[in-house]
Amino acid sequence: MSMYKDVKPAPDAKINTETPAWAIDRLSILALKIYHFSIEVNRTDASPEHHARCKAKYDVLMTQKADLTLAIDQLLEELGNGTKVMKVYRQMKMYNDPSLNPMLYGKK
Repeated sequence: MSMYKDVKPAPDAKINTETPAWAIDRLSILALKIYHFSIEVNRTDASPEHHARCKAKYDVLMTQKADLTLAIDQLLEELGNGTKVMKVYRQMKMYNDPSLNPMLYGKK
C-alpha cells in the first residue's frame, strides 16, 4: 500500500509473519461460517438441541470475529507507526518438482 511506503521501521520493530491480506482472508472465511451458522440458529424446523449447539458455535465465531478484527486493526496501526514489520516468507514447494519429490524422481 502506498500509505505505508514512507514508514521507517523502528530498530526494535517486531516481525509479523502474517500479512494483513492473509488475516483478511481468514476473516472472510470466518464471515462465511458466521453466515451459515446464523441460518442454522434461525431455523424453525430444527430441534432445540440443534439450535443450542449451533448457537454455541455461532457465539464462538462472533468472539473470533471480534478478536480477529481487533488484531487486524492493531497490525495495521503497528505497521503504520513502524513498531511492526512484515517478513514475508517465500513458498518452497517440493511436491511438483521432479528433482525434489521422491515419488517423482523415484519413478525414473
